[in-house]
Amino acid sequence: MIINSCATTTSQATTTSPTALTLTETPFPAPPLQPTRSSLPPPITPAVAPVEGITSTQVNVRAEPSTASDVLGIILPNTRVEIIGTDPDGSWWQIFYPQGTQEKGWVTAQYVTTTGTPHVPVIGANPNNGNVAVIQQQLNVRSGPGADFNSLGTLNPQDVVSLIGKDANGVWLQIDFPSGPDGKGWINAAFVQAQGVENLHIVAESGAVVGTGTPTEVPFTPTPTMVPAPIDNDSAQSPAISISLSSTGTQSFQYSSDVSSPEGDNEDWIQFTPFTRMIQLLLDCAGNGTLTIEVLEKNNVVQNLTCGEKAFVNTRPGNQYIVHIKSNSTNGLQYTSYTLWMDSIGN
Repeated sequence: MIINSCATTTSQATTTSPTALTLTETPFPAPPLQPTRSSLPPPITPAVAPVEGITSTQVNVRAEPSTASDVLGIILPNTRVEIIGTDPDGSWWQIFYPQGTQEKGWVTAQYVTTTGTPHVPVIGANPNNGNVAVIQQQLNVRSGPGADFNSLGTLNPQDVVSLIGKDANGVWLQIDFPSGPDGKGWINAAFVQAQGVENLHIVAESGAVVGTGTPTEVPFTPTPTMVPAPIDNDSAQSPAISISLSSTGTQSFQYSSDVSSPEGDNEDWIQFTPFTRMIQLLLDCAGNGTLTIEVLEKNNVVQNLTCGEKAFVNTRPGNQYIVHIKSNSTNGLQYTSYTLWMDSIGN
């Protein structure tokens, strides 16, 4: 007989003595073990997948996204790189670079070809905040606050530099410049977009801080005074850049520089080797100069270009061509900054 779901055994005596019950208790079966609820580990945020690019020419790898920064090394043309970040304006790519101190470095974006726009994180401060300046044209960095001081090097358009100080008039700005004395240099404020100038210390030529404050009158002019383009010593035999285009590598590129005359660097030479029978060229120019722009094959002019207009050039795959850009001065200093775009057309 089962009592209350417990197993019970009944013994009946054969005599006339009273009935005795002996109960043997069988325990309920233990309930099944339930899984213990514990906190799950936080999901792992996947790292941003690197985006592949290919260098279109020899490029410097720098510690920061600026030509004012230290050079960590050099990457040869047609080398695959892994892009992991960009600066705020997209002029520089951050790449994996095992030879660097942090296994990272920066290269100029215009010399790296990608299949599309890399979707990578923006790294670094926004140029609109802090004591920084964005360079507007190729610019000399001087050892002191004036054009008569020695040139320590050059900066390129869209470089972002950190501001340290200014001269008493606010015409010259002191910047971080690792290759300069004490890691500093001076640039002309007329050729930059600067933020935070009012917060900068006033620095004497000796380097001593002599005060703070904003000049009561900043002698900027609506049109900055032009300066000659830096000499880069390129020629038809030794072009400023040499690009080999191919169906599996670099198919298009852009190059920026400047020329001036009668002073400064008055001509540039850009060499390319096509893999298609047609190339599209566009030269965008800014400044007050007049340019002669020619495409040469074996020293023969095969096409003339005009600033701001697209040109389609018939080419022979595998042959070398040169774009020759020359500044022509007719009256006083003429300066022109330019960007050349080149695209392969067809097969």
